[in-house]
Amino acid sequence: MKPPVNFCQVCGHAMIDQWTFGKQRRICPACGFVHFEDPKVAAVTLVEDQRRILLVRRRMNPGRGLWSLPGGFVDYGEDPREAAVREVLEETGLIVQLTGLIDILGGAQQTGNATIVITYSATVVSGAAAPQDDTDAILWYSAVDSLPDLAFESTHALLTRWIEDQRHST
Repeated sequence: MKPPVNFCQVCGHAMIDQWTFGKQRRICPACGFVHFEDPKVAAVTLVEDQRRILLVRRRMNPGRGLWSLPGGFVDYGEDPREAAVREVLEETGLIVQLTGLIDILGGAQQTGNATIVITYSATVVSGAAAPQDDTDAILWYSAVDSLPDLAFESTHALLTRWIEDQRHST
């Protein structure tokens, strides 16, 4: 759970809880500013090559030492598709081309501080996969391998779906 916003970002007055816009929110009784809890959006990419999926081991929390799909937060004003490509490059050194939208997962049950996870499929255009940025290992995962310890429920759900698709396509 996120800590409450205690002071108004507009005038600095102490915030209070009040029912407004259909739910309980933090508002400023002095200037009327309403604090809306905005979602954190992450873009992740399921990079497939030769019937394998690219996983990265996280060097930072949340999920340090665990595996996930390459991805990260979408910056303010950034197109989520551009964020997905950028994150793969930053974490693996690979340049990818997006090939589709797989899913949009949302809700407070998402982990890793993102409340909306947009997942794209992609193929490798160029580069050699190597740990970069906030990753310390790379794994090309095959559907016949055992799943490694995963960092996020969204990664588990997406990989489980991919494994099922692989089994039905062989």
